[in-house]
Amino acid sequence: MLIDQAMIDRFADATGDHQFIHVDPERAKQTPFGGTIAHGFLTLSLLPVMREKSDVPTIEGLKMGLNYGGNKVRFLTPVPSGSRVRGHFKLLEFAEKGPGRYQETAELSVEIEGKDKPALIAEWIAQIFV
Repeated sequence: MLIDQAMIDRFADATGDHQFIHVDPERAKQTPFGGTIAHGFLTLSLLPVMREKSDVPTIEGLKMGLNYGGNKVRFLTPVPSGSRVRGHFKLLEFAEKGPGRYQETAELSVEIEGKDKPALIAEWIAQIFV
């Protein structure tokens, strides 16, 4: 996925987070980042669409899935505007919590094209209803 300045600006408008390192390319050039960077929470918010586009198996009979939370999230590397990112998903646990309700815990990472260190790592929990 491409994270361009237009996406960053829309996220800033949606969240009210207009810190200059995200939305002011001229001022951001003066920082160690050398330009604008995506909000960490923007990168995190892309996990559902990255998962949808991934080869993670779909659950037969799925009625809905809900975010339940996370055990950890770490923002390791800033994502410069214009970067391409991709998500990796590893299932850690899938447990039945009740009739037709399961809990999935997955390890996630978001890589930045051309960078050695990921943008973020997270352990995320979802409730699955079938």
